[in-house]
Amino acid sequence: MSMDETTQLHVQELRRGTVVLACLVRLTTPEYGYALLETLSELGFSVDAGTLYPLLRRLEKQGLLSSAWNTDEARPRKFYTTSALGHELAATLTTEWHAIDESLRALKTRAPREGN
Repeated sequence: MSMDETTQLHVQELRRGTVVLACLVRLTTPEYGYALLETLSELGFSVDAGTLYPLLRRLEKQGLLSSAWNTDEARPRKFYTTSALGHELAATLTTEWHAIDESLRALKTRAPREGN
């Protein structure tokens, strides 16, 4: 199914708002950037590396993620994990997500008022 440009922009905007929550939820166990990128893509959260890496750094700076370098292998990798503050935000965002979903479902099924 091909989407027109306007639809693609709106879908991209909607997904952009969910990537933070997806990262916070996924990183309950440590994962390095490229593996996270692949996992998100496999699970339907396509995001460019040029978007994900700055996002991870920003979330870390905000105290929502913690990181540690793993130098056990030939190529050092920075592993990210959701912090306690990140878990709190993920819970809040998840609650908000469910409320929005519920509201959208209600809007979809509710009969319009007369005169509108």
